[in-house]
Amino acid sequence: MDKHTNSDSRARLELAERNLQTQDTEISTSGPTLDQVDQARNSGAGSAPRNTEAKSQGRLIRERFFHHRGALAGMALLALIIILAFSSIGFAGIPGWWDKEYDVLADRFNEGKPTLSLWPFSLGEHPFGQDVLGRDYFALTMRGIQTSLIIAFIVGMVGTAIGTLIGAVAGYFRGWTEAVLMRFTDVVITIPTLVIAAVMAGIVARSGIIPFAVFLGLISWTGLARIVRGEFLSLREKEFVESAKSVGAKSARIIVRHILPNTVGVIIVSATLAISGAILLETALSFLGLGVKAPDTSLGKAINDNRSALTTRPWLFLWPGVFIVAIALAVNFIGDGLRDAFDPKQTRVKQ
Repeated sequence: MDKHTNSDSRARLELAERNLQTQDTEISTSGPTLDQVDQARNSGAGSAPRNTEAKSQGRLIRERFFHHRGALAGMALLALIIILAFSSIGFAGIPGWWDKEYDVLADRFNEGKPTLSLWPFSLGEHPFGQDVLGRDYFALTMRGIQTSLIIAFIVGMVGTAIGTLIGAVAGYFRGWTEAVLMRFTDVVITIPTLVIAAVMAGIVARSGIIPFAVFLGLISWTGLARIVRGEFLSLREKEFVESAKSVGAKSARIIVRHILPNTVGVIIVSATLAISGAILLETALSFLGLGVKAPDTSLGKAINDNRSALTTRPWLFLWPGVFIVAIALAVNFIGDGLRDAFDPKQTRVKQ
């Protein structure tokens, strides 16, 4: 009896061990073990691991922007122009590495022709030549770039601030507030910007470049105001706005803390393109004699002062024109990159 009992126990034990071995085999073939997973993570061989890391919206925007070749080229070109303009002749009392002033008259060297040589590279005495009064045209052009950039950035900031404020208030409150603000915007839009600037800029420009730039900003906000209004009309109906209202949040807090951050992309892109438009507007006004006044100068004024010398001394017309085109293109490329980076329809980074 005991023998049969022992034999039955051994049989059941062997059967149980075979079942455990079978289960272990099934588990090992159904998926990788923890050791295999750790080995695969640590080993560099085999196929490239998939990147499953979650990316924030800010990181996606940065990656899209820095993968945009046009935007990177525009940033490099604009940075090069800014560094050249502000480091060469100095700014705000800080001396630069160029030893000539833009407003100093001198005898004409080499008949005022440019001394710049590309091969072998040499700046010479006057790399961009001299104007009819004997002023160094390189220093004059650098000062023109400084003035045009300062005016453009002030116009962009002022226009962006006003346009964002009017568009946000009109889009959020609606009703008679929206009606009044949008009708006022429509009236400003119907009057050509160049006409308004031509009437008033000549008077304002006598006070200096800062008041002149602020004035241009005061008439350059209409497009952004309509864009921001449209964004606010859409966002004010979202659930997060209703939730903020339900807990007693004030309108100013909802606008600033909840809705405005969701329109930053549109605002930044519009502000960038406004800077490019401001450069061309300032150039046009200065070319017409309604912009920057002497003894200061700008790129548009430099072209206007030397337009009669286009056939006899074309370099006086060439250098300011080249920098106007270069700055406008650089800013537009940056704006295109920002627009593509903030575009929510793009789910993958451009390679």
